[in-house]
Amino acid sequence: MTVAPRFQFQNGTLHAEDVSLAQLAKEFGTPLYVYSRAALHDAWQSYARALEGRKALVCFGMKANSNLAVLNEFSRLGAGFDIVSGGELARVLAAGGDAGKVVFSGVGKQVWEMQAALDAGVKCFNVESEAELERLAQVAASSGRTAPVSLRVNPDVDARTHPYISTGLKENKFGIAIETAPRVYRRAMNLPGLRVVGVDCHIGSQITEAAPYLDALDKLIALIHGLRDEGIHLRHLDLGGGIGIRYTDEQVLEPVTLLDQVFARLEEAGLGHLELVLEPGRSLVGNAGALLTEVQYLKHSEAKNFAIVDAAMNDLLRPTLYDAWHSVEPVMPRPVTSATPSYDIVGPICESGDWLARDRVLELHQGDLLAILSAGAYAFAMSSQYNTRPRAAEVMVDGDRSHVVRPRETLESLFDTERLLPDA
Repeated sequence: MTVAPRFQFQNGTLHAEDVSLAQLAKEFGTPLYVYSRAALHDAWQSYARALEGRKALVCFGMKANSNLAVLNEFSRLGAGFDIVSGGELARVLAAGGDAGKVVFSGVGKQVWEMQAALDAGVKCFNVESEAELERLAQVAASSGRTAPVSLRVNPDVDARTHPYISTGLKENKFGIAIETAPRVYRRAMNLPGLRVVGVDCHIGSQITEAAPYLDALDKLIALIHGLRDEGIHLRHLDLGGGIGIRYTDEQVLEPVTLLDQVFARLEEAGLGHLELVLEPGRSLVGNAGALLTEVQYLKHSEAKNFAIVDAAMNDLLRPTLYDAWHSVEPVMPRPVTSATPSYDIVGPICESGDWLARDRVLELHQGDLLAILSAGAYAFAMSSQYNTRPRAAEVMVDGDRSHVVRPRETLESLFDTERLLPDA
């Protein structure tokens, strides 16, 4: 196993750090999300080392994993947060995060969300359209506040990733076309209630090479120089997030490899004074989590073999949504032989798209526990209650201890806010 270094076998049983996953399943049931605190620290340190002594702020892209314990851990480490909703802002504040380190992204900010962010004192609004800019100016001016803004520009750079998580092309809904950006910056400078502070760019997710970032950076540098010539001086450059993780055999882009090149180009361009803001999400939490599930039934047929488990697409949507690949490891594996069949790992939801993995050669028995690895990002955060299924519990492992950081939902909680109609 190379994809999740804090999930390793000890005495024939898969562990998270020093805690047996079999014991966690026995204690808390399945499906169960398990996170490694040490893995969160490992990922954070990969950025901290790359940025040591440099003017930079790492804002965790919390849409990847918004559990309060995860947010609190990154806040303790000094992180800011990249948010995309008023609800995410509320989570940051509830977790003890610093609003002054929050950048507010997202294409559809509503008035109440803008007002809440102004009241909290966020670091910056990443504005994604001219209409949003006008609305933000109105909200800020009417409340007697000044909104710090950067424009999220769309550089039309191919991130060379899955089309659903590519965000920097002209046909994507995100950002303002970089050719249009100078005019919009001029408009922002003349609107009341706004203070222009930066430029933002995010080209996609699960990126495994530096070239797309550097292509986007070159376009941002040219834009910044053009703005400076017009008397518009920025304080920070936000290069977004998107560094990929290893799900299988990907060659991972290390933060230091990218950032050394980024800072070198900024210095060469005379922009070394700018603060660099980053918005990593997946690369901070992806390999820190696993989804535990139990095999309910084995179903063999002439065309396919199915391992029907108690986790489903409502627990982990990525395979259905993105055709995503996750490593599946038996918690207590048996030897694989030439007679071992391959299985599709599927859930109990009434959809043909309810699958978690395909064609995995595994020696399985009914009742076996499986760990779906690299499930710390876009996993629980995208889960639902489809088919009236309670969402999984979440547990954080810290050395030889474990802590429930979100209890399993009860059946009653799924409909306790619903109301019957009165008698006719």
